[in-house]
Amino acid sequence: MPAPLGNDDVDWDRWPVPAYLAENYRRLHPCDAAVIAHHADFYRTCVTGPVARAVEFGAGPNLYPLMLASSVSARVDAVDTSAAAVAYLRRQLAEGPDASWGAFHALCRALLPTLPASPRDALAGVRAVHGDVRALRPGSYDLASMNFVAEGASEDRAEFEDFCVRFARCVRPGGFLVAAFMENMPTYRIGAVPLRWPGCPVDGDDIRAVFAPLTDRLTVGRTDADTLPGYGHTGMVLLRAVRR
Repeated sequence: MPAPLGNDDVDWDRWPVPAYLAENYRRLHPCDAAVIAHHADFYRTCVTGPVARAVEFGAGPNLYPLMLASSVSARVDAVDTSAAAVAYLRRQLAEGPDASWGAFHALCRALLPTLPASPRDALAGVRAVHGDVRALRPGSYDLASMNFVAEGASEDRAEFEDFCVRFARCVRPGGFLVAAFMENMPTYRIGAVPLRWPGCPVDGDDIRAVFAPLTDRLTVGRTDADTLPGYGHTGMVLLRAVRR
């Protein structure tokens, strides 16, 4: 049996962005629509007043969380350690999003009408940052969003929890937290790339246990898995909270 993968064991610069996008984001899947609906409701009903600084904690090449956060935030830092993911984000921000993101933007805007009418304008306040999210200064943001990151950063449970704690602590007390996790995510592969990527199987109870000591107004829910690739996960866990 292979040794467990830790975050620093993985060459994230080799993240296969085209294959990942092809498998996950070339069309809008029902589970992503559920995540968008959850996050949009949080931004619409729970986030009070405009947000000066937000962060997408481990952004990857996923644009829809950036659109959602932009609906309430003057600036969104999309931080990721993968040079491949950051290069994709920078191209999307400079040249405009791929046409496949149009359906995601349309749903985001239907739920958050303050979002600009074009996908490119919806991302105008976003900047892509190449860096390790673990190095973010505590309390430096008003809002943090994290989607499919902590449970895919390592196979080690303690390291998963450390990512979650750093995510929570990167916002100021009273700041806002919203997140989605792959439920029971195992180690997996993407396309034909001969590399294995880490997964740490967790569920709603695990996530609640990590965040309860750090937050107030914590709500943890879930949605079922659907037509996404068969990575082995059983659904998505959805979180919203305020930093204690």
